[in-house]
Amino acid sequence: MHSYTLPKNSRKGVIIGLTIIALWFAATAWALTGSSSLWQVSTWVKMLLITHLYTGIFITAHDAMHGTVSWNRRVNIAIGKLCTTLFMFNSFSLLSPKHYDHHKYAGTENDPDFHPPHFWSWYFHFLMEYLSIRQFILTAIAFNLLQLVFPVQNLVLFWIIPSVLSTFQLFIFGTYLPHRGTHHNPHNARSQNTNHLLAFVTCYFFGYHYEHHDSPSTPWWLLYKTKT
Repeated sequence: MHSYTLPKNSRKGVIIGLTIIALWFAATAWALTGSSSLWQVSTWVKMLLITHLYTGIFITAHDAMHGTVSWNRRVNIAIGKLCTTLFMFNSFSLLSPKHYDHHKYAGTENDPDFHPPHFWSWYFHFLMEYLSIRQFILTAIAFNLLQLVFPVQNLVLFWIIPSVLSTFQLFIFGTYLPHRGTHHNPHNARSQNTNHLLAFVTCYFFGYHYEHHDSPSTPWWLLYKTKT
């Protein structure tokens, strides 16, 4: 399998990462300042768009854990920390070592992301590995400050709910489907069938999960090239 390592001095990973962040800010601001109703199609479109961008923010943080956002270590870590903070005040320093353990012990009892067999118990344990009291406190403070500017209903629909939906998107396509069941390969992982559009829409090509484990130095936006 080919590996597509980020070339030294390349700015492409930084540009892509910052573009996702900018789009998330723009979409969220647009939604928070507009009208909202669960009976409006536009509300659901906004929620799904922001959910997908939330996922993109986390995927960018994930790439930073692998050093694939920027060849410059300081820039790479800075963008990773920014992305984890934007994703409901997650901690880059907490996520990074656990993610390395996931790669090292994929699909075993030492894998922090692996809790089969049932979907809901697995999802719950998956969240509990990474949630913290600090995160809840910071989210509560931010919510109370933001409600001074934006309607509470909009905050729930376009800030809280999309972040929760994004955790499902990341869990289903980046953990549950790739690692459930029995595997006969060194990464204990499987990949979805080749369909680049579907792979991007579902989880930024992370449905090609065996390929990611086999080539963790390949950034998400080049991962489709490793799919044979």
